[in-house]
Amino acid sequence: MQCARLASMACAFKQGGFAPNWFIGIPVDPGEWYTRLLTQPPAGFRTFHPQDLHMTVAFLGAVGHEQALAAWRALDWGLGAVHATLGAVVPMGAPHRYSALSIELDAGREEVEQAIAACRDAACDAAGARRESRPAKAHITIARPSRGASEADRAAGLRWASRQLFAGQATTLRSVALYTWADDRRERQFRVVERLERG
Repeated sequence: MQCARLASMACAFKQGGFAPNWFIGIPVDPGEWYTRLLTQPPAGFRTFHPQDLHMTVAFLGAVGHEQALAAWRALDWGLGAVHATLGAVVPMGAPHRYSALSIELDAGREEVEQAIAACRDAACDAAGARRESRPAKAHITIARPSRGASEADRAAGLRWASRQLFAGQATTLRSVALYTWADDRRERQFRVVERLERG
């Protein structure tokens, strides 16, 4: 399995210049709240395209297409439609070295996290991907710092996050999907390969 994963990564570097990236996630409908409320981030940050908003269920990483499809087939997703509300924007990881700024869920959080925890290990196992050791956390990433972001840049990112006014906005989570990189990443980062509607 490991040899197959390495071969898949090598092929991707030759063809597209970057490693494969697969994950299962819950698509988030941005409605009108995202573009209306999102403000310009500080230098060194990239915000997500509205159609890229999601909550990760199972991160598969640099597996091949067939391994990703095996994970999708193994997914036992029993959650129906969830009427959720958004909370604060918080850093993912240590405040001084965080990897992303994400919106937490308020209403609906417990249901989503229970559903993620119940099915992600089986999906990762089916793909030969590493299991996630951290507790399930329902969050919607909206911005990432650049790799070279300084402590000052990251501090500015935290101040920016505290000014975002998404708390209380409503969204309905109706599906789960298998994602990979978009064909053209100059605008969007991801594309949906498979999708299951749940209400």
